[in-house]
Amino acid sequence: MSDDQTQPLEAAAKNPKNLGEMENADAVGTVGRSDCGDMLRMWVKFKEEDGRKVIDRATFQTFGCQTAIAVASVATEMIRGKTAAEALSMSGQELSSPLGPLPPMKIHCAQLVEDALRSALDPATSTTGSPMAPSAQNGPTLADQITPTSGKVKITLLPKASAA
Repeated sequence: MSDDQTQPLEAAAKNPKNLGEMENADAVGTVGRSDCGDMLRMWVKFKEEDGRKVIDRATFQTFGCQTAIAVASVATEMIRGKTAAEALSMSGQELSSPLGPLPPMKIHCAQLVEDALRSALDPATSTTGSPMAPSAQNGPTLADQITPTSGKVKITLLPKASAA
Protein backbone atom coordinates (compact mmCIF):
# COMPACT_ATOMS: atom_id res chain seq x y z
CA MET A 1 0.00 0.00 0.00
CA SER A 2 1.23 3.48 -0.79
CA ASP A 3 1.67 6.21 1.80
CA ASP A 4 -1.34 8.04 0.31
CA GLN A 5 -3.51 4.98 1.00
CA THR A 6 -2.32 4.53 4.59
CA GLN A 7 -2.63 8.19 5.65
CA PRO A 8 -6.37 8.14 6.53
CA LEU A 9 -5.91 4.88 8.44
CA GLU A 10 -2.94 6.18 10.40
CA ALA A 11 -4.64 9.51 11.15
CA ALA A 12 -7.78 7.79 12.49
CA ALA A 13 -5.70 5.40 14.61
CA LYS A 14 -3.56 8.19 16.10
CA ASN A 15 -6.54 10.43 16.93
CA PRO A 16 -9.53 8.15 17.48
CA LYS A 17 -12.92 9.70 18.08
CA ASN A 18 -15.51 8.34 20.52
CA LEU A 19 -13.05 6.21 22.46
CA GLY A 20 -14.12 5.00 25.89
CA GLU A 21 -17.02 3.68 27.89
CA MET A 22 -20.39 5.43 27.86
CA GLU A 23 -22.51 5.69 30.98
CA ASN A 24 -26.25 5.13 30.56
CA ALA A 25 -25.92 3.63 27.09
CA ASP A 26 -29.10 2.28 25.54
CA ALA A 27 -27.30 -0.68 23.98
CA VAL A 28 -23.94 -2.39 24.46
CA GLY A 29 -22.34 -5.01 22.25
CA THR A 30 -19.15 -6.97 22.74
CA VAL A 31 -17.40 -9.27 20.29
CA GLY A 32 -14.04 -10.94 19.97
CA ARG A 33 -11.90 -13.62 21.42
CA SER A 34 -9.72 -13.01 24.41
CA ASP A 35 -7.34 -15.80 23.37
CA CYS A 36 -6.20 -13.90 20.27
CA GLY A 37 -6.56 -10.41 21.71
CA ASP A 38 -9.07 -8.95 19.26
CA MET A 39 -12.01 -7.68 21.28
CA LEU A 40 -14.28 -4.72 20.77
CA ARG A 41 -17.14 -3.29 22.80
CA MET A 42 -19.47 -0.63 21.45
CA TRP A 43 -21.91 1.56 23.39
CA VAL A 44 -24.85 3.25 21.66
CA LYS A 45 -27.16 6.03 22.85
CA PHE A 46 -30.36 6.91 21.00
CA LYS A 47 -32.40 10.09 20.73
CA GLU A 48 -35.79 10.96 19.32
CA GLU A 49 -35.53 12.97 16.08
CA ASP A 50 -38.49 13.77 13.82
CA GLY A 51 -40.50 10.92 15.32
CA ARG A 52 -37.69 8.36 14.81
CA LYS A 53 -35.22 6.82 17.23
CA VAL A 54 -31.79 7.56 15.83
CA ILE A 55 -28.28 7.01 17.12
CA ASP A 56 -27.19 10.09 19.01
CA ARG A 57 -23.76 8.85 20.00
CA ALA A 58 -21.64 5.71 19.89
CA THR A 59 -18.38 4.96 21.66
CA PHE A 60 -16.02 2.00 21.67
CA GLN A 61 -13.26 0.29 23.58
CA THR A 62 -10.97 -2.29 22.01
CA PHE A 63 -8.14 -4.67 22.55
CA GLY A 64 -7.02 -4.68 18.96
CA CYS A 65 -4.61 -3.23 16.48
CA GLN A 66 -4.48 0.28 15.06
CA THR A 67 -6.74 -0.76 12.20
CA ALA A 68 -9.46 -1.90 14.60
CA ILE A 69 -9.18 1.43 16.43
CA ALA A 70 -9.36 3.39 13.18
CA VAL A 71 -12.36 1.47 11.81
CA ALA A 72 -14.27 1.74 15.10
CA SER A 73 -13.52 5.46 15.25
CA VAL A 74 -14.89 6.21 11.79
CA ALA A 75 -17.81 3.81 12.20
CA THR A 76 -19.01 5.53 15.38
CA GLU A 77 -19.08 8.77 13.43
CA MET A 78 -20.83 7.24 10.40
CA ILE A 79 -23.73 5.73 12.33
CA ARG A 80 -24.67 8.96 14.07
CA GLY A 81 -28.16 10.05 12.98
CA LYS A 82 -29.08 6.60 11.63
CA THR A 83 -31.81 4.33 12.96
CA ALA A 84 -30.78 0.95 14.37
CA ALA A 85 -32.03 -0.72 11.16
CA GLU A 86 -30.04 1.67 8.98
CA ALA A 87 -26.87 1.09 11.00
CA LEU A 88 -27.40 -2.68 10.96
CA SER A 89 -27.63 -2.64 7.17
CA MET A 90 -24.06 -1.31 6.90
CA SER A 91 -21.32 -3.82 6.14
CA GLY A 92 -17.83 -3.79 7.56
CA GLN A 93 -16.61 -2.58 4.18
CA GLU A 94 -19.01 0.38 4.31
CA LEU A 95 -18.05 1.16 7.91
CA SER A 96 -14.35 1.26 6.96
CA SER A 97 -14.75 3.00 3.59
CA PRO A 98 -13.56 6.46 4.75
CA LEU A 99 -10.18 4.86 5.47
CA GLY A 100 -9.71 3.60 1.95
CA PRO A 101 -8.87 -0.02 1.13
CA LEU A 102 -7.69 -2.02 4.11
CA PRO A 103 -4.73 -4.35 3.78
CA PRO A 104 -6.01 -7.91 3.16
CA MET A 105 -4.75 -9.12 6.55
CA LYS A 106 -6.71 -6.33 8.30
CA ILE A 107 -10.14 -6.81 6.73
CA HIS A 108 -11.15 -8.78 9.83
CA CYS A 109 -10.93 -5.50 11.79
CA ALA A 110 -13.86 -4.08 9.83
CA GLN A 111 -15.78 -7.30 10.47
CA LEU A 112 -15.02 -6.98 14.19
CA VAL A 113 -16.57 -3.49 14.23
CA GLU A 114 -19.58 -4.65 12.21
CA ASP A 115 -20.09 -7.56 14.62
CA ALA A 116 -19.85 -5.29 17.69
CA LEU A 117 -22.42 -2.95 16.18
CA ARG A 118 -24.67 -5.91 15.37
CA SER A 119 -24.20 -7.25 18.91
CA ALA A 120 -25.34 -3.91 20.33
CA LEU A 121 -28.25 -3.26 17.98
CA ASP A 122 -29.64 -6.64 16.93
CA PRO A 123 -32.17 -7.98 19.46
CA ALA A 124 -31.25 -11.55 18.48
CA THR A 125 -27.62 -11.07 19.55
CA SER A 126 -27.76 -8.20 22.04
CA THR A 127 -26.83 -8.91 25.64
CA THR A 128 -29.44 -6.38 26.75
CA GLY A 129 -32.20 -8.25 24.90
CA SER A 130 -33.33 -5.25 22.88
CA PRO A 131 -31.56 -2.60 20.86
CA MET A 132 -33.53 0.05 22.71
CA ALA A 133 -33.47 -1.47 26.19
CA PRO A 134 -31.56 0.62 28.72
CA SER A 135 -28.62 -1.29 30.04
CA ALA A 136 -28.61 -0.78 33.78
CA GLN A 137 -25.43 -2.76 33.98
CA ASN A 138 -23.14 -1.64 31.21
CA GLY A 139 -21.24 -4.81 31.95
CA PRO A 140 -17.64 -5.34 32.87
CA THR A 141 -14.89 -3.66 30.93
CA LEU A 142 -13.02 -5.64 28.30
CA ALA A 143 -10.13 -6.06 30.73
CA ASP A 144 -12.53 -7.61 33.24
CA GLN A 145 -13.65 -10.16 30.66
CA ILE A 146 -10.21 -11.49 29.85
CA THR A 147 -9.54 -14.51 31.97
CA PRO A 148 -6.16 -16.16 31.77
CA THR A 149 -6.10 -19.75 30.54
CA SER A 150 -3.53 -20.60 33.20
CA GLY A 151 -2.78 -19.25 36.63
CA LYS A 152 -0.26 -16.72 35.35
CA VAL A 153 -0.42 -13.83 32.91
CA LYS A 154 2.71 -12.58 31.21
CA ILE A 155 2.77 -9.19 29.53
CA THR A 156 5.55 -8.54 27.06
CA LEU A 157 6.09 -5.03 25.80
CA LEU A 158 7.17 -4.89 22.20
CA PRO A 159 9.87 -2.45 21.13
CA LYS A 160 8.74 0.59 19.17
CA ALA A 161 9.12 0.16 15.45
CA SER A 162 11.77 2.43 14.04
CA ALA A 163 10.98 4.59 11.03
CA ALA A 164 12.59 3.19 7.93
